[in-house]
Amino acid sequence: MNKEKAASGEIHKLPTDFRKAIEADSFVKDVWADITPLARNEWICWVTSAKKAETRSRRITVGLGGVRKGKRRPCCWAGCPHRS
Repeated sequence: MNKEKAASGEIHKLPTDFRKAIEADSFVKDVWADITPLARNEWICWVTSAKKAETRSRRITVGLGGVRKGKRRPCCWAGCPHRS
């Protein structure tokens, strides 16, 4: 985790696999830049909380699809456990 702080708590480091997927899609990249640090943290935690590589990969794919459809946070997830 990144040691930087936001008003809502820690700012998480964007994992390489997730970063590459975001950067490969210009629309998602623009939305990612526009969402709040808290929303980014929730997407990052949702992806990285997967226990299996297959689940993590699927979450990246599903997450990017959700962002393309207008979702700004993961759906049906309790949220980032690092919130302060």
